[in-house]
Amino acid sequence: MRVIKTGLPGVVIIEPKVFGDHRGFFLETFQQQRYRDEAGIELPFVQDNHSRSARGVLRGLHFQRTRPQGKLVRVVSGEVLDVALDINPDSATFGQYEAVLLSAENHRQFWVPPGYAHGFVVLSEYADFEYKCTDYYDPSDEGGILWNDPAIGIDWGISNPQLSEKDQQLPTLGEYRQQLMQERS
Repeated sequence: MRVIKTGLPGVVIIEPKVFGDHRGFFLETFQQQRYRDEAGIELPFVQDNHSRSARGVLRGLHFQRTRPQGKLVRVVSGEVLDVALDINPDSATFGQYEAVLLSAENHRQFWVPPGYAHGFVVLSEYADFEYKCTDYYDPSDEGGILWNDPAIGIDWGISNPQLSEKDQQLPTLGEYRQQLMQERS
């Protein structure tokens, strides 16, 4: 497999080896020792998720506040733009993001370590999105950042996505940082 470092600490793009011929293809989507040694993913996975979304659906930018999840994400059908956002105010890359195209054709995976917000938008007719998580989902621990915060400037490639009501109400990164500072004092 090929591991591509990004500008964010710990965030990597993984291109697994794909073995294919006229019958189809085969690839390993996770192998604990290889992913630990080559990609630096040392945390155990405790939950697998699968979502299907239609063209223009944007989910995110989500995170868990006190029990952050690391996510190893991939697309099994369709295409998405996947985004990781550094939300740690003590980080040198706070407010910076990494975006990558994930598709059934390119077989890429994206490792988003705990402590980052995560989101994606569907660019194909629909997309099946699978991800492994390092902690259990807890709805009472949810947090998020507004998808179109101008201070971040993510180019999602879409101007009017389909959003959940919850995602329309998320705070900006600046509002989130202010909330954290108030909680710390």
